[in-house]
Amino acid sequence: MSMGSELAARFSSGKGRVGVIGLGYVGLPLCMEFARKLSVTGFDIDSAKIEKLARGESYIEHISGQGVLELARSGRFQATADFSRLGEVDAIVICVPTPLGKGRDPDMSFIEKTAETISRHLRRGQLISLESTTYPGTTEEVLKPILERSGLKAGRDFLVCFSPEREDPGNPKFRTGNTPKVVGGDGPDAQLAAAALYRCVTPHVVEVSSPAAAEAAKILENTYRAVNIALVNDLKLIFEKMNIDVWEVVEAAATKPFGFQAFYPGPGWGGHCIPIDPFYLSWKARQLGIDARFIELAGDVNVEMVRHVIARCEKALAGAGKGLPGTRVLLLGAAYKKNIDDCRESPALEILEMLLERGAKVDFSDPHVRRLHPGRHHSFTQESVALTPEALAGYDLALLVTDHDDFDYAAILKHSRIVVDTRNAFRRKLGAGAAGLEKVIRA
Repeated sequence: MSMGSELAARFSSGKGRVGVIGLGYVGLPLCMEFARKLSVTGFDIDSAKIEKLARGESYIEHISGQGVLELARSGRFQATADFSRLGEVDAIVICVPTPLGKGRDPDMSFIEKTAETISRHLRRGQLISLESTTYPGTTEEVLKPILERSGLKAGRDFLVCFSPEREDPGNPKFRTGNTPKVVGGDGPDAQLAAAALYRCVTPHVVEVSSPAAAEAAKILENTYRAVNIALVNDLKLIFEKMNIDVWEVVEAAATKPFGFQAFYPGPGWGGHCIPIDPFYLSWKARQLGIDARFIELAGDVNVEMVRHVIARCEKALAGAGKGLPGTRVLLLGAAYKKNIDDCRESPALEILEMLLERGAKVDFSDPHVRRLHPGRHHSFTQESVALTPEALAGYDLALLVTDHDDFDYAAILKHSRIVVDTRNAFRRKLGAGAAGLEKVIRA
């Protein structure tokens, strides 16, 4: 029996053991799904996460504490920071970040360091699966050579595949367990084992011909969104000059039952995928002498939206005889999208930085984000302020960046002096005829 057949049989029978490296927004939900059928070991360098999981506590808002408690009590899951235990599992799934450098170049350091760690503990008969979004070719050109430093040979001693994560934090309809899983193995044996592994997570496994094809599929998914978000943001600026309401236009176009999918304008883009992943492809294209013009243009348009928001704030304040220097501004929302606590690449952070650079005094309020923590590109440590009538009245301008459902839009409108709305949230939530909308300036 081949290595792929043996691993596939172990996974299909529920006797297999899987290790997941990186217990964040991708890795933890994956552990929860794998643990329904397999024995799972979660690996992370953050000891605080390990301790919380041992107590059955969630550190991710949209993952329920009850779900984590059930995971901890299942007898099929344990979390550890001891990477020497990687040799105990049959499959190792890599769920680590793939950020961009300052020049929009891929930062492969997390994948490289993880692969180096695995190579020190790799044994014969294991399947290594990369889930971190990256450019086509990474699995075969970066991951596999590092793993082979162990002295073992891919395809002969161990197997490699790529299966892109498809997490959408806060989405109540689609979760890890009911979202189709794309799988590309490095050879037929790897494909056989990988498909069996991921059928333990979802019955909807989509097999493609190679790791590169699976990597490209993920890049296409997010590039599609990035380009369409840029398109509607660009149209917003054009329609604004023509005195046309872009939200009205999108809603009207969305009534077409075929050939159109609605995208809505906003203050930019955010999250761990859309502002990052397309540039992995454009970087790879440059290595091949190709100019990925759509991707680069989409990036420029979406980055420009932050400056547009600042300009709208300045215009709103000018109407009240004020400028940004010394002005008190309240950012409403810090997360990159509504109803979650994830601030990664959020446009709110760049808006906050630009407002501070222009001399404004800025606070933020977010029902899902209690505190801003220093990141790769900022050092903010502010705490969220409570939205009391007195607090709202004390700001010269309230700037809505994230349209959380938990916000009391009527109260914000009533007690704020000026509101700049980047999401058309006040008209959507309160109705076009709501009293006080004259205070709302859409950006």
